[in-house]
Amino acid sequence: MAEGFVATSTITIGAPRERVWAVLTDPDATREFMFGTDLETDWTVGGPIRWHGVWEGRPYSDHGVVLEFEPGRRLVNTHFSPLSGDADVPENHHTLTWTLEDADGGTVLTLEQDGNRTTEARDHSQGMWDSALAKIKELAERE
Repeated sequence: MAEGFVATSTITIGAPRERVWAVLTDPDATREFMFGTDLETDWTVGGPIRWHGVWEGRPYSDHGVVLEFEPGRRLVNTHFSPLSGDADVPENHHTLTWTLEDADGGTVLTLEQDGNRTTEARDHSQGMWDSALAKIKELAERE
């Protein structure tokens, strides 16, 4: 895990883990909860994952590597965004750890993002992820 402050977002979703997992890994759903981004990956461990989109009028292409893929339970991938203004070197990549757990007929979804350099950066990331998880909840509970 990269050093730095860890942003942690958790939400309880009134849907089974399999449904939440389907939302989490579906490119169409990803577009909705990841701020309009297009997802490209085959979910192979060690394989690439890319997100393309436009943020505040600027096109971007974020990238990472799938580190773990345990359907219905856990997804871990690295993430780097050139919009950060940082150099594309390993110490500037985050690790995103998505964990799904059963909870009273629903699912607890937790996302941890490491590598935030300051508490302000952590809080900013956590706010973004809180918004994304709320959208995942909405999508998973919709059907």
